Amino acid sequence: MTDRAFNKIAVLGRQGSDNVRATLHRLHHWLFEQGLECKFEASLAPMLNDIGRDSAGPGNDPQPVFADKVQLGRWADLVVVVGGDGTLLAAARDMAQYEKPVLGINRGRLGFLTDIMPGDLEAQVGAVLAGDYLLEHRFLLQARLERNGETVRSATALNDVVLHPGEAIRMIEFDLYVDNQFVYRQRSDGLIVSTPTGSTAYALSAGGPIMQPGLDAISLVPMFPHSLSSRPLLVDGNSLIRIELGSDNQEPPHLSCDAQTHMPTCPGDRLHICKHEHRLHLLHPRQHNYFEICRTKLGWGSRLGQDEE
Repeated sequence: MTDRAFNKIAVLGRQGSDNVRATLHRLHHWLFEQGLECKFEASLAPMLNDIGRDSAGPGNDPQPVFADKVQLGRWADLVVVVGGDGTLLAAARDMAQYEKPVLGINRGRLGFLTDIMPGDLEAQVGAVLAGDYLLEHRFLLQARLERNGETVRSATALNDVVLHPGEAIRMIEFDLYVDNQFVYRQRSDGLIVSTPTGSTAYALSAGGPIMQPGLDAISLVPMFPHSLSSRPLLVDGNSLIRIELGSDNQEPPHLSCDAQTHMPTCPGDRLHICKHEHRLHLLHPRQHNYFEICRTKLGWGSRLGQDEE
């Protein structure tokens, strides 16, 4: 076996998808042919239980090895995620503490984070394993909900932390502080606190700016504010953000991290948001181009003159 940048591969994926299942089978077969150690996240076992049982073809491969996420994070030197951006968001939150590089194979829709297409699996994963890749460091957010001076819950987000009304259709009143300096009191449908990674997600729909992934900045994007002068605000990535919920809110607002972790609040709660101590180390194929992805996914125009050819 030739020297490789990575030899112990952990595989995570979205459950319940036939497309993901087919790609997991193909990836397992290819990794076995390359002589690489590979372990799958335990929840994927039902999607891979027929490997090694068929009489021909890839069925001759050994049965997959499974482990939980803690074991995978400690063991692997590369984490491969098969699914869409939502699958990679969840993997990033689980795996960031282990500081292992993550590579995404796209079986979703947008693909801002999972940018290897299934048809290119062998060639592009092979190049990455050989050390031919681009590396990005993406920071995450740590959200901590405080009630009566005590932390009641905390969560992590790669895209955004969102304060929203929940099921009620009511405006929320809250005070915003950055580094203990009062910014404003606002009545709105909520606030999106976004990383550069999340700037092309929910924050974009609310009128927030698109930020290059490497920027060390956080965007604060109000949602339908009751003020024509309220605009998105960019702050330093190391800022300490505090949101104090008004005691007059008739319905308790909710907090969401990456739209996957949800926390109900109470009047008078405080939300503390800061940069997480660990980062996501995201790998891309060498030809990765962030602005090309934006053009493709967001429907931006081509370079002047190209459309006329």
